Amino acid sequence: MAKIAFILLCHKDPDAIIKQAQSLTAVGDCMAIHFDARAPRQDYRRIRAALADNPNVTFARRRVRCGWGEWSLVAATLAAARAALDAFPRATHLYMVSGDCMAIKSAEYAHAFLDRRDCDHIESVDYFRSDWIRTGWKEERLIYRHWFNERTQKRRFYAMFELQRRLRLSRPIPGDLEMMIGSQWWCLRRRTVEAVLDFARARRDVMRFFRTTWIPDETFFQTLVRHLVPEAEIENRTPTFLLFTDYGMPVTFHNDHYDLLLAQDYLFARKISPHATDLRRRLGVLYASEGARFRVSNEGRALFRFLTAKGRIGRRFAPRFWETESSLGRNRELLIVVCKKWHVAKRLLDRVRQLTNLPCIEYLFSEENARLPDLGGIQSTLAKRHRHRRALMRMLFEYYETDRLIVCLDPANLDLIEDFCRDRALTRILEVECQYSDAYLSGHALRVGLAGDRTPAEALARLLPAIRDDFGHESDRIRDRGFENHLRIREIDSAEANAAPLAQFLGVPHDQARGIAETPHLFAD
Repeated sequence: MAKIAFILLCHKDPDAIIKQAQSLTAVGDCMAIHFDARAPRQDYRRIRAALADNPNVTFARRRVRCGWGEWSLVAATLAAARAALDAFPRATHLYMVSGDCMAIKSAEYAHAFLDRRDCDHIESVDYFRSDWIRTGWKEERLIYRHWFNERTQKRRFYAMFELQRRLRLSRPIPGDLEMMIGSQWWCLRRRTVEAVLDFARARRDVMRFFRTTWIPDETFFQTLVRHLVPEAEIENRTPTFLLFTDYGMPVTFHNDHYDLLLAQDYLFARKISPHATDLRRRLGVLYASEGARFRVSNEGRALFRFLTAKGRIGRRFAPRFWETESSLGRNRELLIVVCKKWHVAKRLLDRVRQLTNLPCIEYLFSEENARLPDLGGIQSTLAKRHRHRRALMRMLFEYYETDRLIVCLDPANLDLIEDFCRDRALTRILEVECQYSDAYLSGHALRVGLAGDRTPAEALARLLPAIRDDFGHESDRIRDRGFENHLRIREIDSAEANAAPLAQFLGVPHDQARGIAETPHLFAD
């Protein structure tokens, strides 16, 4: 059975470190602690004194002064790893954690998880071909030597880089290594860590190279594990759940994230707020629990993208320069049905087709498989349709040999609505306002990946109001724009009341519009 030796790198909050060590070792796992040499000596003494009688805790023999982006972080990890291997001969896995990490599964679950497959769990992707580094330096991290800390010695750091660049003092990457990159939070088998330490002793040239690379904690283990371990024995993902903002800062979890964290397909989470005392208490108890069952739905990343993307309004794709002044045609009419419930809009368009001769196209900018004629490839992907939106619409007018065309758009596509309303063609908007039951919102969350089949009911119940508010916000944004020819029909209104805006939108007699408004089960889910 798996036995974990945790490698804990920490630099503050001695009380939290003591509790973390006691919690993780209470069920038989062990821990090697490296406490930053920059931290107060009295804090270190306090931790050692509190854990002195715990046989499952050891400390790195040498404390390193750690700095972000420096080799010191790798040196501290290696020191703690050596201490763990020496002190705990029965440990089968070494798991890298920080003082901000906490278990989000029980020890029973974690051990079974590690026993399930004999492999190393580490995110390790190609340094140059992947997009792991989104912005900033890439090759420069490796081919130049970095002796100073970028955060505390910024002027020296960049002056030395500029000097090397001007004098062309770049260096080669060790020829037998394929550089990899990934999260520093890994769980490696004992024999893998032993192989890394043996390699480090034998290959001083590689160690010299990494000592002056920038941010080596994202490349050292990731590269060497790939070099030493067969690919089939590597699970290419971190076992620790972590999120980053658009600014590259880690997301912090608080007391109300307990259910969300437990539903993620990970063993630990980072970062837990130091002020989330209730969350820390509950997670501490959880690790020692027996018989706990976890409903893993793994929607955390999708939820974070959903919640943080709200309010960032802008065009999805910039228009091509040749389309900037293009027009659908001054004498043409584009009729846009805007509805969040796609099945309702499609049912409405089916009825319009039956009673009029207007060509109707459903959600061509949202559904890859929307029914479109062959227009020479411009219709082949959603990206092309968005990018060449006006050219696509002109071609559809020409294909159907008409000056009037109906399309469906999702309310989220405000950029498209605005673009078409600025055109010389006459544009009318018919907004279809629907009611949203909890059952429908739950189904929507499942369809778009905000929830899974195993998402706890409590977590889903907290999510539904956010989705309902988001739908309302999309509708408000459209109304706030004050578009001309903006009409609306509502599920709560009678067919007679909805007939008037339908008649104006379609340009048909009132009786014909009432026939459309009376479509059986128009708003049914």
